[in-house]
Amino acid sequence: MKKIFLLLTVLTSCGLIAQTNKTVRPGEKFVYAASYNMSGLMTQLAQVTMETETVKTSKRTLLHLRCEATTYSKWDSFFKIRDIYESYVDPITLKSNLYKRDIFEGKYTKKEKYIFKSDGRTIESTVNKKNMPETKKTFQINPGSQDVVSILYKLRTIDFSTYKPGQIKSFSVVFDEKEMGVSAKFLGKETLNVGNLGKKVCYKISIGAKTNKLRGTDKNIIYLTADQARVPALIQFSIPVGTGQLTLTNAKGI
Repeated sequence: MKKIFLLLTVLTSCGLIAQTNKTVRPGEKFVYAASYNMSGLMTQLAQVTMETETVKTSKRTLLHLRCEATTYSKWDSFFKIRDIYESYVDPITLKSNLYKRDIFEGKYTKKEKYIFKSDGRTIESTVNKKNMPETKKTFQINPGSQDVVSILYKLRTIDFSTYKPGQIKSFSVVFDEKEMGVSAKFLGKETLNVGNLGKKVCYKISIGAKTNKLRGTDKNIIYLTADQARVPALIQFSIPVGTGQLTLTNAKGI
């Protein structure tokens, strides 16, 4: 499941810096069935839930973005997953303020916290891994780089109706305390069955990255509904250990 969220990081990095949020709202809830190709059959293994809410601090109002992945109970004995990814962002710009990651995958556990400093170039990170001492460090990033969760949502602020097939954008995203160079290619539109939303025309985006974690040409795809909400409808991924997808089953609050 960690690789699925890495994919989401890559999939959502499409020319994001100057966008203003007029799309993402508090109170959204998207539920996905996560499937993996097992012996030639796409088998549902887990549920992924994405939610938004408003959070007020003593100084400001933030938008809390939360993604949770949980294996279905019948698969827990095989490979139990309990992952939570969170981001606290400015509700207008979706600029990252705080990122938290808490993953439990089989016998592997890891907790991360990133504090994005006001200069836009510095992150203070705290990392805890199972049976390892806590580590803290400060590292530099390029202006406009964001965490995996906030960039996933910021993708939805882009008006892909102005894009031409084959148009490519290149940028960087932060994952595992590193920046990653990625590219996103707009492929056009397709009509899909989108959970409780019914049939929808969707934007189709192909992802490339300078990493060995994604495989194939035009094999890593995200579909966004071609409307004002731009809901992630389907995500297809190809990684070294196989292929899979996240399929939207229910959307609320849009």
